[in-house]
Amino acid sequence: MAAIDGLPPLRAVIARHGLRARKALGQNFLLDLNLTARIARQAGDLSACDVLEVGPGPGGLTRALLAGGARRVLAVEKDSRCLSALAEIADAWPGRLEVLNADALEIDPTAHLSPPIRVVANLPYNIGTELLVRWLSPSEWPPFWESLTLMFQKEVAQRIVAQPGSKTYGRLAVLAQWRSTARIVMELPPQAFTPPPKVRSAVVHIEALPAPRFPADAQLLGRVVAAAFNQRRKMLRSALRGLAPDIETHIEAAGLRPTDRAEQVPVEGFCALARELAGEHAPRDREASPGHR
Repeated sequence: MAAIDGLPPLRAVIARHGLRARKALGQNFLLDLNLTARIARQAGDLSACDVLEVGPGPGGLTRALLAGGARRVLAVEKDSRCLSALAEIADAWPGRLEVLNADALEIDPTAHLSPPIRVVANLPYNIGTELLVRWLSPSEWPPFWESLTLMFQKEVAQRIVAQPGSKTYGRLAVLAQWRSTARIVMELPPQAFTPPPKVRSAVVHIEALPAPRFPADAQLLGRVVAAAFNQRRKMLRSALRGLAPDIETHIEAAGLRPTDRAEQVPVEGFCALARELAGEHAPRDREASPGHR
């Protein structure tokens, strides 16, 4: 990679700019440019895409995205210490890298990007899940992004791709699988990072579907799923009691059993319940509902 972009190895960059990773910012730097190149490749052909990267740090993945052909990269970095290192990358790739010194939770990336847009990032651990939920749950669909290629703690990655009935199945799985397809495409050991985290990491590739798999109001579905999994050990009739006074009637009308627990309910079941609570439940939905009668 250094031979391609003419820039020094990442360890030298970090040493020169004094970029010690900060735990408060959820930073763990990935220094192996071969690994960052592999992550970039998981996002597919980027030559016709703008790419959003959150938390680039010293720029290892940024360099891989640019060397891999990304049309343009927007790198959002909260840590001002990293800006000089990222500026050197911008100089090496004129007109193709924009760096924003900002909090990714507080900006609108679409103001800086042109479709089609893909998101590729080694997300800071402390904001990764919140960003993912935001990207998966906009009020309108399709979203601004075509795909998300994101690194998480392995445990979080497993929660995104989990299936009903498993201990890791929860809110993230429902949100991800309702309107997109998700799969784990890479795993990385702690030793790949500086400093090494206490857990393994994994890269998840998520592709947006043109439309949701099942009809449901996004806001109401989010409320139903959050209520169900906030008390996942309780039966649905107890966990969802606050959503409607006659919640058992709604649960049964959606083709589910009031004694089921959240981890037993497939995505289609949650959508059916959201429609029922919205007053949109139709007879044909009852016949096609995924209940456990």
